[in-house]
Amino acid sequence: MNRLEAMELAKESEHCLRPAKAFSLISNEIRVEILEALWHADEQPVDFTTLYEKAEADNSAQFNYHLGQLTGHFVRKTNDGYELRTAGESVIRAAVEGSFNAHPDLDPIKTGDDCTQCGDPLVATYSDEKLAIGCPACGRTHGQYSFPPGGLIGRDEEETLSAFNQRVRHLHSLAKEGVCPECSGQMQTEIVRGEDCCLDADLRVEYICHQCHHSLCSTIGLALINQSPVVSFYREHGIDLRTTPYWRLNWCVSDKCTTIETTDPWRIEVSIIESDDTLTVTLDENLSVVTTNRRV
Repeated sequence: MNRLEAMELAKESEHCLRPAKAFSLISNEIRVEILEALWHADEQPVDFTTLYEKAEADNSAQFNYHLGQLTGHFVRKTNDGYELRTAGESVIRAAVEGSFNAHPDLDPIKTGDDCTQCGDPLVATYSDEKLAIGCPACGRTHGQYSFPPGGLIGRDEEETLSAFNQRVRHLHSLAKEGVCPECSGQMQTEIVRGEDCCLDADLRVEYICHQCHHSLCSTIGLALINQSPVVSFYREHGIDLRTTPYWRLNWCVSDKCTTIETTDPWRIEVSIIESDDTLTVTLDENLSVVTTNRRV
């Protein structure tokens, strides 16, 4: 029996809550207060008395009832008190991030960077919990990726853009390694040509999770942004690639620097140019580095 078959059997067991039942267990203000109290606790587990004082229950019997409804699925009871289970952490984290209850509407943000195609100023826009970098002048998109509303709290525009850049790197690094950034399930890597996409690229990679079906797309080049040969190449030119916004890099936002060598198996070259120096990286179907070539 493989892992997916085991998961399907688990879903049918009496220990697995159906989605409607799971949501009904947290559709109560006191239960949310309990989850929040555990989330904000300096240390876990939290004893019953401390937890009761932080929740707005009318009496201990009422509080005990609601705590009992959460225990087992969202909260774990130990000899020293109560602590969040993974499901409880996921629910309260979504609320803290603002995914459930915040829908901010932001004015466009000037990035201070120029379009990799026409040289006009790039602008960041926020909608539906996604932040997009684009050029109003020529229409080139420089990527649109999820950014929970909580990421906007306490940050000015520059800090927001920096956090978004790091988040995009993190999301794609996980996906490339086969780990879903949403549920940690297995992600499949598929190289795709053509079809409509939010990217300015005919050739791209799509990551799809077997477990939760979360999907993520990117240019081929973006898979190289944390690779040591590329990081070293830029370091030799006095550039710290780890903090450089990905939208400044033409090979990260389009397929103009990408060449298909073969399709069966896939062999794709990405040419990275800095000054008069060119680093060509060859990737396979899993976006693993096969060879590198330096030409000055």
